[in-house]
Order: sequence, then structure tokens, then C-alpha cells
Amino acid sequence: MIEMTITKDSLLTLEAYAKIRKSAKPEFIAHRKLRSVHLGEHVSVQFEDERTIRRQIQEMLHIEKIFDEAGINAEIEAYASLVPDGTNWKATMLIEYPDAHERKRELARLIGVEDRLFVEVEGHARVYAIADEDLDRENAEKTSAVHFVRFEFSKATRDAVRAGASVKLGCDHTNYPAHVAIAAETLANLAGDLA
Repeated sequence: MIEMTITKDSLLTLEAYAKIRKSAKPEFIAHRKLRSVHLGEHVSVQFEDERTIRRQIQEMLHIEKIFDEAGINAEIEAYASLVPDGTNWKATMLIEYPDAHERKRELARLIGVEDRLFVEVEGHARVYAIADEDLDRENAEKTSAVHFVRFEFSKATRDAVRAGASVKLGCDHTNYPAHVAIAAETLANLAGDLA
């Protein structure tokens, strides 16, 4: 199990973060891009790790000007569950349609799409996403444009990923069938999330 190391004391103060925020941004964007997979034209899956979640917490503290202990701990608690723990990958699924009318129509057609997202490791059964464990993000009319998902892997599947097996990310929703091989560089980075 990977130990959670984001604590109040491990975060930068608002002043220290403000000093490095701009200069650290290009490196962070490159890290985020490395851990992102585009699935078809309208879905992207951003795999989270401690670094992405630490940055998210620091950004929220910076934007909201939160400096008190209770506020900081509340932000850590809100995001901590998105850090993979060694047996899984955790990700933010984004459904992206630039046109507002098209987005509204497609979100209505894609109800349940988050539950049809899967990872398929070579030689192993598909692992379907466990979605939105914190709260339900859809209703009878539409799904949300953002979902938080977890892919929970068996030891054999984790071992296969770390040994270099090929991995596909896919979706078998009736209205969004898609799959893509995860690029070697991205997969090597994601393998580091698995204990």
C-alpha cells in the first residue's frame, strides 16, 4: 500500500506557493499531459497521483486564500481519496463538447457512461471503473461532464502492468464505443502507481 504523504505540514505556505506557482506550471502541465489519455474525440481521462492532487490542493488553497488549519485539512480531506493507494488507478474523466447545445444533448445520451469505462490489461479480464464514490453525478436527464473513477486491480493484473503488458483504455457505452492503447511512456508512469 502506498502511504499518503499529503499533510498540512508537507504543503507549501500560501506565500511560498505563490513564489513558485508560475515557474513550476510548465513542468506540472507536462506531468499532467503524460498522465492523460484521450478516448475518442470527446472523453479524456486524467490519471491522478500524489503530485497532481498535491498541486490541486495547493491551487485551491491559493485561489480561496485558505491559510487556517481547519480549512487546509478540509481541502486535504476533499482530495486525498483521489490519490492511488498501490492497488488501483484513480482518474478524473472529462466529457468535453465545446458547443453548449451539443454538450447538453450528448450528456443526456451518455447517462451511465462512467460505469462503462474500462481498463484492459493484456491477458486479463476488463476492469470496469468504480465511479463517483463520493456522490452521484448524474440524474434521470443527464450525466455530469466530470466523473471521478477508480480502477481496482488484482495482484496478477498489477504484476502484468509492471512487467510491461500492453494496456487499453476503453468504453463500451452504446452511445460512446471507443478504445485506445495507452502509450508506452504514459503506461510506464502509471505502472509506478501500482505496488
